[in-house]
Amino acid sequence: MTTAEYVDCQSLPSGSTLDIETRNRRYQIECLGGRKIRISGHPDLCPNPEPATLQGSADKAGVTEPLITAGRYLQFVLQDRSVTTTRVMKVRVHRPVASTSIH
Repeated sequence: MTTAEYVDCQSLPSGSTLDIETRNRRYQIECLGGRKIRISGHPDLCPNPEPATLQGSADKAGVTEPLITAGRYLQFVLQDRSVTTTRVMKVRVHRPVASTSIH
């Protein structure tokens, strides 16, 4: 596990997970490839992992970048609904453990 200032979810291998702490909530994101994710952490919108599309993060003016960046606002689309969270405080990255096989 590593803590990062910003994360490009699209560059992470499928199965990587992110623990994102915002001012009000803690979200768990599983990267599925590209901008496709599974997200949970909001008691009403996604209490259990739900498929979504990651938009990235936005500044106060609403300018979006494809990265998830501390100090900005996480944005994703869940069931055709655009969601913007409170400010991201911390991002932790968990990369999948490489499996080894012995022949």
